[in-house]
Amino acid sequence: SSQGYDTIWVIVDRLTKSAIFTPMREIDPMDKLARMYLKEVVMRHGIPVSIICDRDPRFVSNFWRSLQNALGTNMDMGTAYHPQTDRKSERTIQTLEDMLRACAIDFGKGWVNHFPLVEFSYNNSYHDSIKAAPFKALYGQKCHSPVCWTEVGEAQILGP
Repeated sequence: SSQGYDTIWVIVDRLTKSAIFTPMREIDPMDKLARMYLKEVVMRHGIPVSIICDRDPRFVSNFWRSLQNALGTNMDMGTAYHPQTDRKSERTIQTLEDMLRACAIDFGKGWVNHFPLVEFSYNNSYHDSIKAAPFKALYGQKCHSPVCWTEVGEAQILGP
């Protein structure tokens, strides 16, 4: 992106299928990832009881394990081709890629400014696996949203 993001951290709640999509840089240090985790996950949902994590070197580090241990979170490493890790995460990532492609087509290089709307749209859309939208599973109802974001206009979304 124009802001230097080259990676998206995808965090999915196993129960509600709600997702957090956080743009980041591949070179972001662990302390920054820890702050992002506290802000994006713990602040919104509390401390997870358990995490299934892919084997990204950042998340198997002593720092990450120590943080999860201090928070009291059980951390399990995902196994390649295991249904608990692969299919659910891969489906979410495929959906995110499709949504980002559409966003890039509609908004060009400014797609990252609309990234929160991508996450909102994902969480407000019906998921067959839970027979509801993640927002409905989390809050008991879907959130109100315009029919088409491009019809609302960037000034109304981002302000003058």
